[in-house]
Amino acid sequence: MDDTVMDLEVVGLRREADGVLSVELRDRADRLLPSWGPGAHVDLVVGGHVRQYSLCGDPAERRRYRVAVLREPASRGGSTHVHDRLRPGDEVEVGGPRNHFPLADASRHLLVAGGIGITPVLTMAADLAARGADWRLVYLGRARRGMAFLDELSVLDAGAGRVTLHTDDVDGIPDLDTLLTGLDPSTAVAVCGPAGLIAAVEAHCAARGLPVPRAERFAAVERDADEVLTPFDVVVASTGARITVPAHRSALEVLDEAGVGLPNACRDGVCGSCLVRVVAGEPWHRDALTAPDRTDVLAPCVSRARGAELVLDL
Repeated sequence: MDDTVMDLEVVGLRREADGVLSVELRDRADRLLPSWGPGAHVDLVVGGHVRQYSLCGDPAERRRYRVAVLREPASRGGSTHVHDRLRPGDEVEVGGPRNHFPLADASRHLLVAGGIGITPVLTMAADLAARGADWRLVYLGRARRGMAFLDELSVLDAGAGRVTLHTDDVDGIPDLDTLLTGLDPSTAVAVCGPAGLIAAVEAHCAARGLPVPRAERFAAVERDADEVLTPFDVVVASTGARITVPAHRSALEVLDEAGVGLPNACRDGVCGSCLVRVVAGEPWHRDALTAPDRTDVLAPCVSRARGAELVLDL
């Protein structure tokens, strides 16, 4: 994890599709920016809100970052500020980059993107194409006019037929049996997009005995309105200190008050800034981590204990 915080200048704004605006950022002194790889994201402080956006430029370009922002109808201020108020020359506080969605090491790759989920997947496709790897990309959207980076994908594909586009207005309801054909255990699947798409791809792979896909969600996990939260203890492994987390508060908040602060940004179980290793105890994952990630870490901003205590690597 990189906890670098930078003040970067907006040097470019471009409409990539209906409701999608890309933002180019650079250091005012033209210094090199921290390196990153496909799947990485940064934190942007916009309109008084911290938001996470995937980097979708070229990792080899160390003097520019590019992100793409979807205008969210239910925006709490982040995307609205970017679309309506951000201008070239503005200064934006940027944290990171971090990468909780890296490419797997595999002989074959299937990339699946839904809507704005194309942002991290685009850099993955570019990286795989540059390496001459065996890859395919399935990009789903409601209509072409709302699908960003189609021109760049066309260049990457170069007529090879590696990129499949599916639009609901023309093609109807997606048939994953057709779109994801040819999968085998040697294929690493990465998916980014709406929760429904991720769940469908995960179910498709599970039904065929295939490895669990790597996934990245851009929204918090939906939680049951009637779920019952109970108190539990967090034990700090390095000191043995025991801290009680009340039912109505998060472990992150209580740890911070006890002087055990953790990096954090979204506080909604999505960005991965506060991830901590679980030494003992059974976590109750209320975060957006995928199954492979849940084996030994949790996000204390939303996740809790299923039992009386959790021992955390702090």
